[in-house]
Amino acid sequence: MIIDALMGVFYILTAGQCRTFTHSGGNKEMSETVNQDIATKETPKTEPRMFTQEEVDRLIGERLFREREKYAGFDTYKEKAEKYDAAEEASKTELQKAQDRAEKLQAQLDGMLKADGLRKIREKVSQETGVPVALLTAEDEEGCKAQAQGILDFSKPARASVPDRGEVRPGPGGSTAKQFEDWFKNNFSK
Repeated sequence: MIIDALMGVFYILTAGQCRTFTHSGGNKEMSETVNQDIATKETPKTEPRMFTQEEVDRLIGERLFREREKYAGFDTYKEKAEKYDAAEEASKTELQKAQDRAEKLQAQLDGMLKADGLRKIREKVSQETGVPVALLTAEDEEGCKAQAQGILDFSKPARASVPDRGEVRPGPGGSTAKQFEDWFKNNFSK
């Protein structure tokens, strides 16, 4: 065990005594208690040291120098890594390069086919329901139909329109030009 290999020694300071406990490991068992008077020294309290600007500059300069030494060869390693990447790319055979291009093109084609399929589904649902294609965002036909039905339910007028004379008519019908023509005849032909 790791504990057996380390044979740690722990000191527990108690009131005027120092006790030493040693971990027992394997077949060896050791235990010892030593009583000693611990001389306590009173440490004089000192004021915090103030540094001059020159000392601060020197300390910071030394720290910066040590940090710069850590990364002294970084540019060399970076250049070596770039050369390695270039050599690896050059060592690829024409077949490997063609396969890489084919994989990229296949991924593009798959994306385009999916987008075209979605466009066709949305156009079909739009033609069936009369909801603009731009409002349909679902990824499948059932989702688009559910969206279209929700849009249609929302866009229906909640009640019939009532003109000024109190006549109840169903909601507006036909094109905007036809509605304007009907309104003009009703209001100015009399």
